[in-house]
Amino acid sequence: MADCADVLVIGGGPAALCIASELHQRGVNVEGIAPHSVDDPWPNTYGIWARELELLGLQDLLEHRWSNTVSFYGAGGSELEDQPTPHGMDYGLFDRQKLQQHWLTRCTGMSWHQDSVERIEREGDGTRVHGASGEQRLARLVIDASGHRSPHIRRPDQGPVAGQAAYGVVGRFSKPPVEPGQFVLMDFRCDHLTAEQRNEPPTFLYAMDFGEGVFFVEETSLALAPAVPEAELKQRLEQRLAKAGNAITEVIEEEHCLFPMNLPLPDFHQPLLAFGGAASMVHPASGYMVGALLRRGPGLADALAAALKQQPCLGSAAMARVGWQALWPLELVLRHRLFQFGLGRLMGFDERLLRRHFTSFFQLSQEDWSGFLTNTLPLPQLMGVMLRLFAISPWDVRRGLVLGAPRS
Repeated sequence: MADCADVLVIGGGPAALCIASELHQRGVNVEGIAPHSVDDPWPNTYGIWARELELLGLQDLLEHRWSNTVSFYGAGGSELEDQPTPHGMDYGLFDRQKLQQHWLTRCTGMSWHQDSVERIEREGDGTRVHGASGEQRLARLVIDASGHRSPHIRRPDQGPVAGQAAYGVVGRFSKPPVEPGQFVLMDFRCDHLTAEQRNEPPTFLYAMDFGEGVFFVEETSLALAPAVPEAELKQRLEQRLAKAGNAITEVIEEEHCLFPMNLPLPDFHQPLLAFGGAASMVHPASGYMVGALLRRGPGLADALAAALKQQPCLGSAAMARVGWQALWPLELVLRHRLFQFGLGRLMGFDERLLRRHFTSFFQLSQEDWSGFLTNTLPLPQLMGVMLRLFAISPWDVRRGLVLGAPRS
């Protein structure tokens, strides 16, 4: 096909830059299209366990790193229930600009088009993308990396999609909301809530010390369909701070998060490929995705580059099949289903059961719980970890995991 890119990537966020850079590095004729400049700053923060980046040799992409990493799973209000659970593993926050530039530098020489995609249609062996500007672009394969809201990727309807919602503030406070140099993964203490609120879907605090008197605090809902409204999360955050005799004195930045945790896997028979949120790559157990992008992007790019080299006449449908098989092999599909099943059970837990569940979860070995949260355990090992967790869980948590535990 003359005047046709091998691959056209839709999107300008982390997923799009990741896969575009991997393909470009392999000599694939790849172009990108996004509704905004790919140099625009990203609005949200991205966290990751530092070990994930160390294994990839990318730990320099972190802006902050904490060794004092803890969670709180007591109800709060007493010395015993206010004791932290130490995690013993470093956690980091990406330097968003460094991460963005890491991928953009690897994309040097690639063409990016600023346009919104209105329609995608098959044309012969290729795919034509129609932009809102009236411009049209033809590619052998289109990869949609524009996020989970993409209207172009087909997926089965499996009922309501649960969203992880969060409201956060980077700012200064009347007193430190966490200990100096501390990172709090989950603080489920609920003594700041009214009796009525305790019967509502549980939320937890995700918080960290940025240094120089600046902290990040975020009230988060694990997952719910429909998602917990942001106004409720903001109110709970303010209540939590007030209970501790604390208050926000300066808002430097606000963070607003809402993304699906149990989005169905795409239809693997469609002639479009997806990557990132559009490909349901958000981890159902943790809500994280950037580590998966960094790990799985190279393999997908290898498969596509090899197919283009070995069979240069492959059309969109055949190329998409190669991509889907590389991105979602059976092993990863089965692991994804296990995680989604577990999430479905946890969504029915009240705050007491969730606290008891996570208390048991972090009694697992560090290798087990960290591999679970990063989705790096092979399927047999993952199943073994889930069985061990079931064995050490209290009887009411076991019952909830087997039968479900709807809130009263």
